Amino acid sequence: MDRVVVIGMGFVGSSYAFGLLNQGIAEELVLIDLNKEKAEGDAMDLNHGLPFTSSRTKIWYGDYADCKDADLVVICAGANQKPGETRLDLVEKNKKIFKGIVGEVMGSGFDGIFIVATNPVDILTYATWKFSGLPRERVIGSGTILDTARFRFLLGEYFQVDARNVHAYIIGEHGDTELPVWSHADIGGRNVFDLADKNQEWNREQLEDIFVNVRDAAYHIINKKGATYYGIALGLVRLTKAILQNENSILTVSAYLDGHYGHEDVYIGVPAIVHRGGIRKVVELYLNDKEQEQFAHSVNVLRGAMGTFE
Repeated sequence: MDRVVVIGMGFVGSSYAFGLLNQGIAEELVLIDLNKEKAEGDAMDLNHGLPFTSSRTKIWYGDYADCKDADLVVICAGANQKPGETRLDLVEKNKKIFKGIVGEVMGSGFDGIFIVATNPVDILTYATWKFSGLPRERVIGSGTILDTARFRFLLGEYFQVDARNVHAYIIGEHGDTELPVWSHADIGGRNVFDLADKNQEWNREQLEDIFVNVRDAAYHIINKKGATYYGIALGLVRLTKAILQNENSILTVSAYLDGHYGHEDVYIGVPAIVHRGGIRKVVELYLNDKEQEQFAHSVNVLRGAMGTFE
């Protein structure tokens, strides 16, 4: 039985659980929250929707002991980003929260895969790896999976092409120093800059504006509705499916670099092949000089904000 445990039933955790139920990906779904009544209420509510789906998922609210037999533990708990805050402002408060959570999970005898969604996701994924002692390939952050989806969606709108036919990546920190890999952004095998240069309707300046909108999307959404959750929840569902169904899919997740892209001992958003064992391989894109410089800057910003893990 594929068991997924969700820790933290806030906006992201509950949206993720709803997405899993709709797609019928997990056979067992366990909900954990400090507020046990909230977790119990979510379990009841989701179970009442089962007759309207094709899913046969068994759903219950539980505790850390349920992590022992879990295939995935997905951490959505932690302090949320507030208007005016960057993701990096959340480092210290969420590291303390994670030390307790990961300790409880590992105390159950858990030997599966962690997925981390809480911000700053790259640093907290590194913290989860350190606190858990699990192999690095079995600790995965949501990374730039949502940023990449936003990028593809906006490029698809701009060029009037289905976003699923846009091939483009956002890599680096899930935050202000992330970067678009323009050198590998293509539609139908044509680089988007090449398309823009050869058609009067489009231009490079507008493409750069698209990236700015991608990078700053969370700030706009937070200002409008207080938090972002639907997009990242569906990204987590996609990642869960890739793992449980052993897809060997390439997703831009927060993965450990061990010499990849010329950097090491850091978790950061990069394309990686994901399968049942976690991250099978980091995919190294050829970056031009500007992209290498931007990526190195993103790595250095994360390093400067990491602090210690004791």
